[in-house]
Amino acid sequence: MATFAPQLFNQVKKMNTAPLVTVIVPVYNVAGYLPQCLKSIVEQTYTRLEILVVDDGSTDKSGSIADEWALMDERIKVVHKPNGGLSDARNAALDVARGDYITCIDSDDYVHTSYVEHLYKALTATQADIAVCQWVDFAQGNAPKTAPLPEPPVYKPYSQDEAIKAVFYQQGLTHSAWGRLYKRSLFEGTRYPKGMLYEDLAIAFDLLLKTGKVVRVSDTLYYYRRRSDSITGTFSPKRGQVLDILEGLEKRVSLEAPRYLPAVRSRLLSASFNMLRLMPPCDPRYLDLSYRSWSNIVRLRDSCLRDVHVRARNKAAILISYMGQAALIRAINGK
Repeated sequence: MATFAPQLFNQVKKMNTAPLVTVIVPVYNVAGYLPQCLKSIVEQTYTRLEILVVDDGSTDKSGSIADEWALMDERIKVVHKPNGGLSDARNAALDVARGDYITCIDSDDYVHTSYVEHLYKALTATQADIAVCQWVDFAQGNAPKTAPLPEPPVYKPYSQDEAIKAVFYQQGLTHSAWGRLYKRSLFEGTRYPKGMLYEDLAIAFDLLLKTGKVVRVSDTLYYYRRRSDSITGTFSPKRGQVLDILEGLEKRVSLEAPRYLPAVRSRLLSASFNMLRLMPPCDPRYLDLSYRSWSNIVRLRDSCLRDVHVRARNKAAILISYMGQAALIRAINGK
């Protein structure tokens, strides 16, 4: 009769009783990056995973690559669906996710082998609803700069009020869907808006309103690849959807939670500056978007200049804006 060492038995028992974590990987034409992403997930030190790979109508080999990995690891489940965009892919996974916790990893990125474990420990140690890690970005074709993880990790807890202000003042927390571990319950009744850029910003406020506490971990665990051919790497009129989101949120918050209005206006001002920086200058296709961005800046700059929480770089841009739109555009484009 076979016998097991007590240590091995305890490890297996611990693995079987640990909460299930669902890892959502939306996939669209990323055949060159997907193996590295999936390798980093299946090698996680936290092993009780449900890995939902959503092939969003890829026209390259991404779907077959995902299927091959599913044959090698039974934790991987592949969903093949017609192309509907990033939000639709994430939503398809959320609709079938069984995990107690949810994390999203973009298929052209990858993570540290301790990504899930460290976020889970931070979340449970602080009784938070969302755990966020540090991240490093790297240009396509390069490797990220990495360093040993600090021991022990440092946790920075945020109350709901502090987290909302940190996200919208852009100080310490971001709105990104990736690089964090959520309690699954936060997504009950909440889904990403289909067909919209900045879909994570669109639901950030709703998720945070359901949150009692957010914790930021000092560990750099997420590696974000900057691609020149990505949606956010190129400019199109759809980039203006960030203004739709924030202008709509400004109206909503003014009625429902006016204490957050200065933070939301700070984020809207920042987005308006960014639109003027990104769009091709003097391009007649973007005149309406340029006018809209400038109008927001003129409307918000006085109150944001007086707001002690607004970032110094935005205050510097505000001061330049008083010299006119042309002067501001030259300054933010380094000319």
